[in-house]
Amino acid sequence: MPANVTPAYKAAEAAFRKARDPEERLECLREMYRTIPKHKGTEHIRADIKTRMKELTETLAGPKKGGARSGPPTVIKPDGAAQVALLGPPNSGKSALHSRLTGSHSASEPYPFATQYPQPGMMPVGDIHLQLVDLPSVAPEHPIPWIANALQPADCCLLIADLAHAGTIDRIAALHEMLADRRVHLVDRWPVDGDITEAIADPDPFAVYLPTLLVVNKIDLEPEYRDDVEVFEELTGYTYPYLGVSALTGEGLEELGRWLTQRLEVVRVYTKIPGQEPDMTRPFTVRRGQTVQDVARLVHKDVARSLRYARVWGAASFDGQQVGPDHQVVDGDVLELHS
Repeated sequence: MPANVTPAYKAAEAAFRKARDPEERLECLREMYRTIPKHKGTEHIRADIKTRMKELTETLAGPKKGGARSGPPTVIKPDGAAQVALLGPPNSGKSALHSRLTGSHSASEPYPFATQYPQPGMMPVGDIHLQLVDLPSVAPEHPIPWIANALQPADCCLLIADLAHAGTIDRIAALHEMLADRRVHLVDRWPVDGDITEAIADPDPFAVYLPTLLVVNKIDLEPEYRDDVEVFEELTGYTYPYLGVSALTGEGLEELGRWLTQRLEVVRVYTKIPGQEPDMTRPFTVRRGQTVQDVARLVHKDVARSLRYARVWGAASFDGQQVGPDHQVVDGDVLELHS
């Protein structure tokens, strides 16, 4: 944190850390640059802000036709209740798992590095969807210059590993080193545990801190995978929460969706028009602690701008209770928005 920063800068930096949408992140960066004091002690961070503003502007502009940046996008705009990045060493079964969870038919080949660009897909979990982004395998022999930018919008990470495969632990260690060099850090803390950066002594505002779940794949071939996890933790020091799954048989996949929505504190909110029944098939999704105003923004920016109050039906309110825009919603609430 630069010395003698203003409260306005601190607020903009906090908003930047929470933002996932590239356009929102760019606006936060502009506000950070506008409000940061200009003196020698802030030269480095001002240069960082300008670099990231340039990168995000280029990302939002899209590929240039016929130029060096032509090709598929390397940053996927968030969609659904959360964006979940899939990371792993080569041949961990990452793409096969992505295909099984989303029906994406993501490239899954017996040779390494079949996935060359981010592959998005939607994973249904009850009446909501999580966006799963399959990323290229991370390994020293296959550096990915844009991997940090690709991970900026992600809410969390699934670290896919076949722990029974020889060399996996060394490859995962190399993956961590390559990500750290790009200021990407996988952490074992999740939103349900509190602020992600709370336990970090001096968090870097431009680093990516991704809540990580170790997903032990191919447990149909290695049913005693928990022993492998114990060895993994002892040798690496990483103590991520973990789940065992099989992309081949589907074992553990249903639990995976439930686990993610709970740890990310996803809150489903349904809406209704006055005098009509609510639409219980397509909820809006926010996070624990967010408000009626946040839901209104998802409905439409004009609704949010003119919102006066809402009526709420739910476990934490009496039916039809009138509440203000700052009222915190809970999972399963039904809102009737009044502008």
